Amino acid sequence: MSQKIRAAAEAGQGDASEALVQQPSIYLFSPAGAVQDRTRITKAAKTLRAAHCEVAVDSAAGARMMRFAGSDEERAAAFARAAVSGMDVALATRGGYGMHRLMHRLDFKRLAKSKVQWVGMSDFTAFSLGMLSQGGCAPTWSGPLATDQFAADERDDVTLEAFLEAMRGELEAVGFLNTRPAAKSLDIKGTLWGGNLCVLTSLLGTRFFPEIKGGILFLEDVGEHPYRIERMLLQLLHAGVLASQKAIVLGHFTQFKPVPNDRGFKLKTVIDFVQSQIKAPILTGLPAGHVPTVLTLPIGRRTRLLAEGRDAFLVWEHRH
Repeated sequence: MSQKIRAAAEAGQGDASEALVQQPSIYLFSPAGAVQDRTRITKAAKTLRAAHCEVAVDSAAGARMMRFAGSDEERAAAFARAAVSGMDVALATRGGYGMHRLMHRLDFKRLAKSKVQWVGMSDFTAFSLGMLSQGGCAPTWSGPLATDQFAADERDDVTLEAFLEAMRGELEAVGFLNTRPAAKSLDIKGTLWGGNLCVLTSLLGTRFFPEIKGGILFLEDVGEHPYRIERMLLQLLHAGVLASQKAIVLGHFTQFKPVPNDRGFKLKTVIDFVQSQIKAPILTGLPAGHVPTVLTLPIGRRTRLLAEGRDAFLVWEHRH
């Protein structure tokens, strides 16, 4: 690793005291799909309390109506309750599907004015993009989901520690192994944004899709065959979204099955083809997606991307 990359990464780590830290208070709520096993909410709360966090669970976190965590009205109201809860963090219990039914019901500007740090991924990507487009470019976090990462039988300590450090304002840089090393070193600055590819693409053409120019776009997805991933990426390409970014950083694309008809067509095929269509470099290997280890990443914050060979870092601005 070059001295330039190492220095930038170390500079972004902050100067947290070694004294006992004050952990964030966390509000668990369910904005999208129903939690099928409600005991996982209890288990996630137990994990966070064991890490010395104060935890409050929304009154409708375990609600069910068809596939949703309660009615649209109930789930929209959960955002309002989280915003006035007095807690530091509002953490989604799970993703699934449901945020799209709420977008026109949410007062993004009011939610942006709350001091709550909003955290989630997958379907929660819709809310994060809505905060950028309708909430005055208010930042949120792409991070773990309570019942996915914090109720797992085998807890991933990296995921938990990264989440807590980010919520305390101490985590300001993350490193990852770039599995598709660039031909030359990179030093790029731009707004970090993105999330789930399918959710992000579904908002294209609506008022909830933010116009980010010169950004660093990160993407991940689950259960999507490479040809579907290519189709969505090409939709973003033809809409001019990819060409207006400074870099594309790909996380994990998991839980799909190749079929005999592929005849060698795979995710690498997709990435190579899309790269041939744009000038912005495409990096891969970011720990984001439906995998055990998930980094907590800021959405909407100015960020610096550094890469040399297989070493890559995202360093974001200090919060004042």
